[in-house]
Amino acid sequence: MDLFGGMRQALFHDALAYRPLPPRDTYGPLSGRLPERIRGYAVWSRHALVVSAALIALLLAAGSGGVGNDLAYVLTGFIPAVAILMTLARPVGAYWFSLLSTPVTGALGNSWDGWPWGPAAFFGHIVVMVVVAARTGPRTALWMWLGTGAYSVAAEVFLGGLGTNAPQMLFFSALALLITTVVHVRREAQREVTVQRTVTAMERDKRTLLEERTTIARELHDVVAHHMSVVAIQAEAAPYRVENPPPELEQAFVTIRENAVSALTELRRVLGVVRAEDYEAPDAPQPTLADLDRLLDNVRDAGLTVDKVVTGAVRELPQGVELSAYRIVQEALSNSLRHAPGAPARVEVGYVLGGLGLRVVNGPATGLVKPSPGAGHGITGMRERVTMLNGEMTAEPTAEGGYEVTVFLPVPLADRLEPAGEDA
Repeated sequence: MDLFGGMRQALFHDALAYRPLPPRDTYGPLSGRLPERIRGYAVWSRHALVVSAALIALLLAAGSGGVGNDLAYVLTGFIPAVAILMTLARPVGAYWFSLLSTPVTGALGNSWDGWPWGPAAFFGHIVVMVVVAARTGPRTALWMWLGTGAYSVAAEVFLGGLGTNAPQMLFFSALALLITTVVHVRREAQREVTVQRTVTAMERDKRTLLEERTTIARELHDVVAHHMSVVAIQAEAAPYRVENPPPELEQAFVTIRENAVSALTELRRVLGVVRAEDYEAPDAPQPTLADLDRLLDNVRDAGLTVDKVVTGAVRELPQGVELSAYRIVQEALSNSLRHAPGAPARVEVGYVLGGLGLRVVNGPATGLVKPSPGAGHGITGMRERVTMLNGEMTAEPTAEGGYEVTVFLPVPLADRLEPAGEDA
């Protein structure tokens, strides 16, 4: 039942369904090299091949015509040509038309030496099976060949003394279908590999994005936890700094401390979900822009020539902004080391009224050291930090062949901190 079910699905189910041959893709290795004007016509190349095969069938019929009815010989080429052209719209129906019209073309050709396929019908039937197999798949190709073999056996049994050309048909059609099937399977395998690569790349990007967000969450935990701890300590110590504080004030400070401790506990609990098992909290405080000179010294020791320019009035910014700015500069310089070895770099830090501006630019790679390939994960991490702070970022090549990263991190007026030692 499975065997005949497969045959019914391949050759009988919607055999006359309208399935037009779609235009081909013009982004292949060969068609992609064609001029733009010719590429527009290349999409119909498969249709042109089918039409050319139909014309060849007509020429074969004309070349094999002899003494007799000229109309009959015209029909021996016209019928196979029609079957070939049917593959453009109704592929399975074209196979049945070609197979069932074989006795008609054989009788019209009056050539019993080529029974049941005359020259045009022989060529046309193979072309039909090849086109149908290319459009449907290996299973249909097998059933078409078996159907042709069954018809050949019937012709051999009933017309065995007339010298059939069934063995030649089965041999050449098997060879043609085998080549078509191999090409079809290879193309499907390439398409599947392309799909898998696309899915893998998307999953890798998602995983990288989650890892970057997890890293940011770990770093910001230390910043937020520090501030919450300070709030709790100050709320606990505040009543002792006021002589005879009213009960309402004491209760307010108690509530503030309880809320701060509760928030700190919840923050640690949530962070435990995204923290890896082997993660160890850093012993030193999180870096800020004040530690930028130490970072530049380490980068210079690694072989990168880098200059720093600071503009505007230097002031203390919120710790989250300082940490993100430090990490962005760190990642941008790391990318310069990997992708542009030997090229000088420049770090610009601008303190403006609305926030903080960063610009890291490097020249093209020089020297004998080859650039290291990268997957763009550093850019992803920088964008995540900028997005978290509602900032803006551009990362693009420069006209000189280098690369430039420009970032603006806004700092609301309420979050701006005055420089140490100055009065508000």
